[in-house]
Amino acid sequence: MKKTVLVATLSLSLLVSSCATIISGSKQKVNFRSNPAAASIFIDEVEVGKTPFEIKLERKKEHHVMIKLDGYQTYETNLTKKFNAWYIGNIVFGGLIGIIIDPITGAIYNLSPDEVNAEMSKGTAFKVNKSDVYIAVALNIDPNWKKVGQLEKLN
Repeated sequence: MKKTVLVATLSLSLLVSSCATIISGSKQKVNFRSNPAAASIFIDEVEVGKTPFEIKLERKKEHHVMIKLDGYQTYETNLTKKFNAWYIGNIVFGGLIGIIIDPITGAIYNLSPDEVNAEMSKGTAFKVNKSDVYIAVALNIDPNWKKVGQLEKLN
C-alpha cells in the first residue's frame, strides 16, 4: 500500500513538474484579421502572411507587429509577455524541475493580445509611374483636439 502511494505521488510530481510547459507549451497561437482583408503581416520585420492569418509565436519574447495594405495607414502594435498562471502549479505541487524549465521554454508567459484585429484607416498612399510619384494624403481627426470654431457658408 505504501509503495503504491509513493509511486503515485512520484508519478504525479513528475507529470506536473513543469505545469506551464505541459499545459501551454512554448509557443502560442495568435490570430490576425484586418478590414479590409489581404493586408500583409510583418512580425519582427519579417513578412509572415496576409490577413486573415494564424501563427504560433514563441512566448519567451515580445513581438512587434505591422499590418500593411497599399493605400492605408500601417497598423502597428506589440505582443507583450504576461505572466502565465499555470506556472504557479510548480510551486503548489513542488515541481522544482518546472520552476527551471518553464522560464527557459518561455511557458511562464502568455502573449497579449492573442488576437489582433486591424481596422485599416485611409491614410497616406503613394504610387510610382516611371519618373512620376503620386502621393495622396487623408487626414484623420485627432479626438484630443479642442474645437475652437466653425466655418460658415456665406450666401
